[in-house]
Amino acid sequence: MSQFDQIIDRVLAHEGGYVNDPRDPGGETQWGISKRSYPQLNIRALTRPDAVAIYRRDFWQRVSGDQLPKAFAFQALDAAVNHGIGNAVRWIQRAAGVADDGIIGPRTMAAVAAADPADLLLLFNAERLEFYAKLGTFDTFGRGWTRRVAGNLRYAAKDN
Repeated sequence: MSQFDQIIDRVLAHEGGYVNDPRDPGGETQWGISKRSYPQLNIRALTRPDAVAIYRRDFWQRVSGDQLPKAFAFQALDAAVNHGIGNAVRWIQRAAGVADDGIIGPRTMAAVAAADPADLLLLFNAERLEFYAKLGTFDTFGRGWTRRVAGNLRYAAKDN
């Protein structure tokens, strides 16, 4: 079983099933896949296997999940899903102490490999929390978002 297959259920548990909350800027979503990001999809009819395939192709591969340390790979995937690839990659880079250019390349991967895993996890999740706190929708969704990060920190303690 691949690393992706071992952790995708965690992401799907965070994202849940079908939601169409008018307060959510993502709009209609199923398994965390939004109509805003995938306007060509029938979101209501999106199956779990189809969502998993999207996550593998459009998120896992783009954060180089197979090359990340096991304890950190879930964190990167979850952030990419929740905040977008660009934000997740820049936070990986900031946590690893390299220029945050939004491109995962050899320097970023070398810095991630050289970083203390616990420090990397903590710095990365601090970036997430600071990002959440700046959002105009924090009053509406902030409690759920901070619980998500708290759960991720619990996963980090088990994965490390």
